[in-house]
Amino acid sequence: MVYKKLNVVSGLQLWQWRNRAIATGITHQVSVAEVDWLLQEIAGLDRLSLRLQSFKDQTQILMNLSLEELENLWQRRLHDRLPVQYIAGTTPWRNFHLKVSSAVLIPRPETECLIDLAVAAVAKSKSAPHLQQGLWADLGTGSGAIALGLADAFPEATIHAVDYSPEALAIAQENAHNLGLAKGIQFYQGSWWQPLTSLKGQFSGMVSNPPYIPRDMVPTLQPEVVNHEPHLALDGGVDGLDEIRHLIDISPRYLRPGGVWLIEMMAGQAQTVRTLLHKQGSYCNIQIHADLEGVERFALAYVSAEF
Repeated sequence: MVYKKLNVVSGLQLWQWRNRAIATGITHQVSVAEVDWLLQEIAGLDRLSLRLQSFKDQTQILMNLSLEELENLWQRRLHDRLPVQYIAGTTPWRNFHLKVSSAVLIPRPETECLIDLAVAAVAKSKSAPHLQQGLWADLGTGSGAIALGLADAFPEATIHAVDYSPEALAIAQENAHNLGLAKGIQFYQGSWWQPLTSLKGQFSGMVSNPPYIPRDMVPTLQPEVVNHEPHLALDGGVDGLDEIRHLIDISPRYLRPGGVWLIEMMAGQAQTVRTLLHKQGSYCNIQIHADLEGVERFALAYVSAEF
């Protein structure tokens, strides 16, 4: 979502809209907390002024949307289940504020753990300095969240971010520019490793949040997801593992010995992914890690030196 101008409203007008939005949110079983989060994002209000409702006394408040546009989008939130992040055009992730649109999957809090796992994996490696300064790949970058997290964590590394969608890449590049991290990231349009064939065997690490939802499960997801988020980022084939199998099979050709292989997956897929990694024959020190809710959601491995 691109905002072309700022709109001026009075605090009283915004207070009245907030009250209506909270009431309709309750009626439609939408969390009322979304109303205040939205006003923080598009009107720059802080939590205290919202809680005390002191913003009502302000004569002028600048907003990224007109009240009419805000109301129309809120009605879409209620009736079409449009995610509130798409209304605001932004979402928090780690220490970033990322631009998002329906061209990209909304980055989830659990995905933040991928960056922490990558940092820990490098720290435990005997070749930690080389990994910190090497080439890293974020395959299926979407909004650019993982690439940005890697660039922030490994400032001496070069991050290669790939996505099949040109629209998603445009969002990722804008986020990198806005956050001052564009210098350390190179962007490519294409499928997984394909744009990086000239760099085979040179990567210190690969991190990916690939599609992993079984195809027949996609239509059963929350309407916010199935009706608005890109299915390309969700559909992982019949059993949800098509893209993960591909990344397991091909990645050792691109990763240097000792390189880090790290993905996010769905609950219930951990044992199968562990078995696939083992059978491929190129990986060692295979690990499964849980998210903050205790769900086995991440698989990490290193490329064997013997490969």
